[in-house]
Amino acid sequence: MQYLYLLQEAISAPSEATGPQKMEETIITAVQWLKLGVETIGALIIGLGVIIAAFYFIKALVPPQIQSYNKIRLVLARYLALALEFQLGADILSTAIAPSWEQIGKLGAIAVIRTMLNYFLTKEMQEEKEATGDNDDRSLTPSTASNES
Repeated sequence: MQYLYLLQEAISAPSEATGPQKMEETIITAVQWLKLGVETIGALIIGLGVIIAAFYFIKALVPPQIQSYNKIRLVLARYLALALEFQLGADILSTAIAPSWEQIGKLGAIAVIRTMLNYFLTKEMQEEKEATGDNDDRSLTPSTASNES
């Protein structure tokens, strides 16, 4: 929300800057909009992953299919890993316009945390694939019950 407010303020404020200053303001505004778009895409991917995983979870409950739970976890993990990549991209965009070393440090810490989360999530997905024997990387959804039997 803070970014949206800053963008509205930058757009509505009359600019007395000319030449290079005006160009710099335009670039900063464009990068902020791009960052907001990338963050939004990441959030939408998480939402989509949760909806798809919830659908398959409910589908696995009737009739109960214990083997399906790991595949459902893999589906959600794939979406979360992809969303983390988008969020990390948004953080990288922030460093392009960060005004202080303190903000760069905060963004660096966030980037490290997100990278670690993504690494361990990917590692867990690989271990689950090996345990279940599912080697199809193209699949974003679990196999249906009729295909597994």
